[in-house]
Amino acid sequence: MAPALDFTLQFGRFGGAAAHRAVLKRSAVARWVGHALPHGGQIAVRIVGEDEARALNRQYRGKDSATNVLTFDYSREPQVIADLVLCAPVVQREAREQRKPLEAHYAHLLVHGTLHAQGYDHETSERDALEMEALEILLLGALGYPNPY
Repeated sequence: MAPALDFTLQFGRFGGAAAHRAVLKRSAVARWVGHALPHGGQIAVRIVGEDEARALNRQYRGKDSATNVLTFDYSREPQVIADLVLCAPVVQREAREQRKPLEAHYAHLLVHGTLHAQGYDHETSERDALEMEALEILLLGALGYPNPY
């Protein structure tokens, strides 16, 4: 029996939200997060506009800009409990600039954020960054997506 994933998907109010809702089917998002969280846990995913993302990034990281994904990890033991906040306009802009499908970029960032919730960190050292990237490539490949780097 697979470990339980307690999962919620929320959308804030922002222009163009309907297009993101169409790409982010609950079942797909749960599969992406669940694949990166093999021992189960509680994850809430919230898709927001730039104003909400900027306010959260400013409040919690001291950076006055919207970023693609924010991970709020509350617990790792006995299970992972976290919120992932993705800024839809930033994700869409990055996907366009990187010439990749929006769905593939969301899958990557959700796997990335879920790994952060488990303690992986690409900003601590080059070795840690390479380890996290390799795991992302492996997980995304298993989900049917190409190397995001």
